[in-house]
Amino acid sequence: MSDRRPLAAILGGLRIPFCRQNTVYTDLGNLALGSEVVSRMVERFSLKGVELGELAFGAVLKHSRDWNLAREIALGSGLAHTTPGLTLQRACGTGFESAILIANKIALGQIRVGIGGGSDSASEVPLVLNQSLNARFLAAARAKSFGERLRAIRGFRFGELKPVAPAVAEPRTGKSMGEHCEMMAKTWAISRKDQDQFAWDSHQKAHSAWERGFHDDLVSPFRGTRRDNVLRADTSLDKLATLKPAFDRKSGLGTLTAGNSTPLTDGASAVLLAAHDWARAEGHEVLADLVDAEVSAVDFVGGEGLLMAPTVAVARLLSRNRLTFADVDLFEVHEAFAAQALCTLAAFESDGYCRERLSLPKALGAIDRSKLNIAGGSLAIGHPFAATGARMLAGGAKLLKEIGGGRALVTACAAGGMGVALLLQRS
Repeated sequence: MSDRRPLAAILGGLRIPFCRQNTVYTDLGNLALGSEVVSRMVERFSLKGVELGELAFGAVLKHSRDWNLAREIALGSGLAHTTPGLTLQRACGTGFESAILIANKIALGQIRVGIGGGSDSASEVPLVLNQSLNARFLAAARAKSFGERLRAIRGFRFGELKPVAPAVAEPRTGKSMGEHCEMMAKTWAISRKDQDQFAWDSHQKAHSAWERGFHDDLVSPFRGTRRDNVLRADTSLDKLATLKPAFDRKSGLGTLTAGNSTPLTDGASAVLLAAHDWARAEGHEVLADLVDAEVSAVDFVGGEGLLMAPTVAVARLLSRNRLTFADVDLFEVHEAFAAQALCTLAAFESDGYCRERLSLPKALGAIDRSKLNIAGGSLAIGHPFAATGARMLAGGAKLLKEIGGGRALVTACAAGGMGVALLLQRS
């Protein structure tokens, strides 16, 4: 096993069912979703009235009212009101970053126990005022006379009442994540057939995991819902093949569809991390250790694939720990799109890419598909942006216990050309 001292122990995790946008949680925001999952964590792990060293929590689609999200969740969860809260965001890596922050503080001896996690509501998206209307309101607020207020609203048009939704495009390129992924799929020659097969496999593995009870203690029922409603156990390759391209609709070469891409999803998740002595004193089992983590970014503005940063993070993480893929027993790879996951796997197998981009002597090699996302991935489970990290860490830790120990490599891409990789280990 790795001789690196673990950062922190993972004691377990919990999430609510991940549900498609505008279905079960349509009227709930980040605070309500996050409060629900942390409150259930408090019950599960007997943390009522306990002062944690930190609650780190984040959201990607965030209203201005969520500025103190983590602290508000802490205050309403049953934890001691003296538990500090930190609100953070690293796009789709938010849940991972929250866990890394907690683990690093534990490793430094600053705290002994903490919760990391995230929530996202794609149903309750923050809308902002039209810029013109906003300017009028501000001018009226500054006005010192009735005449000035009249001048502020002069020329008003009803079109100014239309709110502005959050942009789905990368600010630097103007392209959506799906459009960027289409470019990656063409670069790496990832076929529509392979993408649909990968998506179908994800649904089948997630369904099997639910049927054998794997998710039962990882998911807390909420709003009358027990299971993720993204999951389509009855889908087929024939059904997936009928879907039209979702991002490249004009060229005739588009391969990304609604079926091989993650849908907009609502949900929340959290993971409990602690020092080993705290876990022993409180009578908690250690599922796995969080050994190390790496974050990275690529120059997608300069032409690199937007979602290829995990390759960099994985290469650095393995090198620092003197490990290869042969030393890893489980792989948890985020599935924002089937094409994105397949591009990442292809890059690992490419001598040229690994030499030229990752500065390695040769390819990292092929990942054994029997060790990959064995309980299903984001394509089947859903992807509430900030909630995916804690979901993957808790699931990965439980899988290590299930197989009797070993190492798990957990990795994900994030908007802005970023990536994260984490190493878990169970003796």
